[in-house]
Amino acid sequence: MTHPLIPQIINLATPIAEDRGLEVVDVVFQTNKRPPVLRVDIRNSQGETSLDDCEAVSRALEAVLDESQVMGGSYVLEISSPGISRQLHSDREFISFKGFAVIVTTEIPYLDHKEWRGQLQGRDESAVYINQKGRAIAIPRELIAKVQLDEHR
Repeated sequence: MTHPLIPQIINLATPIAEDRGLEVVDVVFQTNKRPPVLRVDIRNSQGETSLDDCEAVSRALEAVLDESQVMGGSYVLEISSPGISRQLHSDREFISFKGFAVIVTTEIPYLDHKEWRGQLQGRDESAVYINQKGRAIAIPRELIAKVQLDEHR
């Protein structure tokens, strides 16, 4: 379940990232830690995401979060770039990683499997499509818990 502050944080972080030619790809608020940890993953679509990119977004976002008082207390802000094992979320990512090896995990078994491995073919409103050894498989989106790149293939 997504934390209720996530949409507000995305709204604050997105223009900061875009002003620097970056995009926000994920936001996670870990409230089980003391102080809570707010992690914002950014990506430079033109190349490698640098430490300077992360630092610039961190400084700017920290100032905006403190000014807006949306966090309401102490927290740790982490700005990072997602690694190869990251989950795919946006339509753009599904297009960019077409043909890559992925792992699709479902909430409940689908055709007797909760984990599917194959080459990403795409997604639409109803399903994520993978190719598994030449066999096309459509996995209903409403059953999917996550889709991530398979770093072992």
